[in-house]
Amino acid sequence: MNKPYSFSIDQMNGIVEETYAKIKNECENLKKNTNCPNEQLVALLSVIASSYAITTEKNEN
Repeated sequence: MNKPYSFSIDQMNGIVEETYAKIKNECENLKKNTNCPNEQLVALLSVIASSYAITTEKNEN
């Protein structure tokens, strides 16, 4: 079983906040340069997020 994880206050006020700002900025750049709708950004972010999702596989014997 995995333990829940939380960022520390220092991380939240540092690297996490910086990363959030960078991701948001890059999404705005994509919208500006490609004229894509928000739904396309949501789809892209979902694909990225899914690569970090925990997957469970059933063993069927």
